[in-house]
Amino acid sequence: MFPGFSPDALTFLRSLKRNNRREWFQPRKEIFETKLKTPMVQLVEAINAELLDFAPEHITDPKKAVYRIYRDTRFSADKTPYKTHIAAIFPDRNLGKQSAAGFYFHLTDKSVGIAAGSYMPGPDELRAIRAWLAENHAAFRKASRGPQKLLGKLEGSAVTRMPKGFDAAHPAEDLIRMKQWLYWVELDAKIATTPRLLPELVKRFRAAAPVIAMLNAPLRKNAPKSPTATYPA
Repeated sequence: MFPGFSPDALTFLRSLKRNNRREWFQPRKEIFETKLKTPMVQLVEAINAELLDFAPEHITDPKKAVYRIYRDTRFSADKTPYKTHIAAIFPDRNLGKQSAAGFYFHLTDKSVGIAAGSYMPGPDELRAIRAWLAENHAAFRKASRGPQKLLGKLEGSAVTRMPKGFDAAHPAEDLIRMKQWLYWVELDAKIATTPRLLPELVKRFRAAAPVIAMLNAPLRKNAPKSPTATYPA
């Protein structure tokens, strides 16, 4: 059971938003480590234990699941050095973090953001998913309605024209034009300081798991398989 983050975690994120500079962060790095990073790793461990029941291929090394707080500013006009949220991702470890569908959440001073789906598939993965949807759209539509009560409608950016190789009159035209398939919901940040955070995350990941499995199904054919990981809780 994860007891929740300390209220100090939200206070730190709120202060970081106002003081996003190295000379402020460095003397307070230990606060970040103890109030945010360490509890975040513990939360990932607790989620891993739950994933074993419904999405074991998404069990993730906790230290690798948690994103770094440091921003990559090389190609950004915004040179503030730190993210003002802390986040974790649960990809399918057989398919990779970037191209496959998975689960994600982050904490800001105002909200807990929860996502599930395929965010940025590469060109090959995009073609494979679209081809799969063309053949399995009825089953996918039915499955995608399941999580709506907890996660909202499946959405994502789309191209304006039907991709090459697909009939413009295809009954799955709306799904095939998409280049992302995502659920996204936000909860009030106050829940993060309570034991309710873990079950609220897990029940949404569980609801989305059948859709995640469908989005990853066409990507599995050539993927090397890893044994089920069991990281210590």
